[in-house]
Amino acid sequence: MFGAPGSGKGTHGRALGAIPGFFHCACGDVFRGLRPESELGQVFIEHTSRGQLVPDAPTIELWRKIIDASTQLGRFHPDTDTLVLDGIPRNLHQAEMLRDTLDVVAILYLTSKKKENLINRMQRRALKDNRLDDANLDVIRERLKVYEKETKPVLNFYGKKLVHKINTDDRPAETFLKILKQVVKVK
Repeated sequence: MFGAPGSGKGTHGRALGAIPGFFHCACGDVFRGLRPESELGQVFIEHTSRGQLVPDAPTIELWRKIIDASTQLGRFHPDTDTLVLDGIPRNLHQAEMLRDTLDVVAILYLTSKKKENLINRMQRRALKDNRLDDANLDVIRERLKVYEKETKPVLNFYGKKLVHKINTDDRPAETFLKILKQVVKVK
């Protein structure tokens, strides 16, 4: 799942992950689940409160631990499940770091024609999910700038053949139907 903050990666990634044979891993959810007093929790808060990305090394390390733990617990079966990534890789360096780990078969690129839609979604989830990184309009604007500068170039890393652009301005159910149609084509 790929797209700007507020594009629907988490919403649709969770829905896809609920289907047998798919496992959804949202890096942001993993970070938000850290104890705030932990060392990595502090790093997360320090960066996200300013709308910045968490540094690459701890991000990849935490992601690997979560995947390993999910495998050991029997929640993720790497030989049979399709891993649905959400929020990783977030920049070219992370994509390079994961080059030998991931076999990327498709990128579902969630887009919105209206920036206001992204901002409204983030503000709604800030209230609904108590997400501090989505509560401040200045932080939201910074997150969108960081996405354009650091994350969006990852699309070129994987190449146009893997990218499936999906507009998310419709109702969530209509958007999810578009996602399922793309998944069926890829599978």
